[in-house]
Amino acid sequence: MPISDLTASAPPVLPLPRSRASMLVIASVPANHVYVRHIAPEDGSGPVRLPDPVPEGAAETQRWWPPVMLDAAWADAHDFDVFHVHFGFDSRSVADLEDLVAVLRRRRKPLVLTVHDLRNPHHVERETHDRQLDVLVPAADALVTLTRGAADEIRDRWGREALVLPHPHVVPLDVMRRAAAMRDVRRRGPRSREFRLGVHVKSLRAGMHPHVVVPVLVETVRELPGAVLQVNGHRDVLEPGGARYDAALAEALRAHAARGEVDLRVHDYFDDDALWDYLASLDVSVLPYRFGTHSGWLEACRDLGTAVVAPTCGYFADQAPVLTYGHDEQHFDAAGLAAAVRAAYDGRVAPTPTVDERRRERAAVAAAHARLYEALVEGAR
Repeated sequence: MPISDLTASAPPVLPLPRSRASMLVIASVPANHVYVRHIAPEDGSGPVRLPDPVPEGAAETQRWWPPVMLDAAWADAHDFDVFHVHFGFDSRSVADLEDLVAVLRRRRKPLVLTVHDLRNPHHVERETHDRQLDVLVPAADALVTLTRGAADEIRDRWGREALVLPHPHVVPLDVMRRAAAMRDVRRRGPRSREFRLGVHVKSLRAGMHPHVVVPVLVETVRELPGAVLQVNGHRDVLEPGGARYDAALAEALRAHAARGEVDLRVHDYFDDDALWDYLASLDVSVLPYRFGTHSGWLEACRDLGTAVVAPTCGYFADQAPVLTYGHDEQHFDAAGLAAAVRAAYDGRVAPTPTVDERRRERAAVAAAHARLYEALVEGAR
């Protein structure tokens, strides 16, 4: 099948027969990221993804970083049918990536790149990421991305067509079911329940700019009866001595908290269960980004029934139905942010996807990937 036939607008495709799909071996970079796990069928069928090699000295919480598979020597020494890059190539130099591409070409191993980020959210400047993409995008035998807007940018920048496939669910389906049941219970309860608005400053990636967002939210929430503004952040950002301590942000948040304007919660990284509980406790999550492309956080919120207020930078509004406000590296629209929060407060938000909808979406995305891999392998033969 020609790769050009694998379009997002085509009718839903059936999974490959187990006997054919199970013969394919994919080197996914990484394999144990939640996105990569959830573009595979629920039942474990389909292509086999090689486990992530554990880097020397890797932290217990990041067993795939930096990705060993991106070493040209690893790609030269191991057997696989397709090499699929998702995340982690920012750990390699442009020369390293050129060496990797050369090995794959010599071995006639197809390269797939899923373009998650057109602007790296961890980098203050974009030049390094652009140069890395300038190696991988032209070299890839097939490109995948998550939104039509990102595909259009890829075409404009490199003259390449990308297959657009939606981001699958992030939260486990059984957790989604429990969250849906809890929402039903709350809906039958008193209408006086508080409205909780959350901003998570995490470890303050370069692409985040909560400094201008929080004061607007404080003023907006003050005018909404029963509304509470909750700000969560990691100790490394909000406590003196932290590796990424931001004194201005920490002092401002503590001043707001002292005046009762913010429910401030400072903690270490959440594990998955704590993160799901936290997101499910919010009515709306505000993304304080000034640049970025797509968001797994956005998808986790949707899974748990939490509305999202997203900036206009990147392609968040293409990714899923969200409320938006103007925010990028050039401007910030305070009035737009306040209006989006009021809309969420009034209940003008998109419905939560059901578990069945997410299951069908995952099956379709998994089938599309399996067919893409099969087409590439047949072409390489």
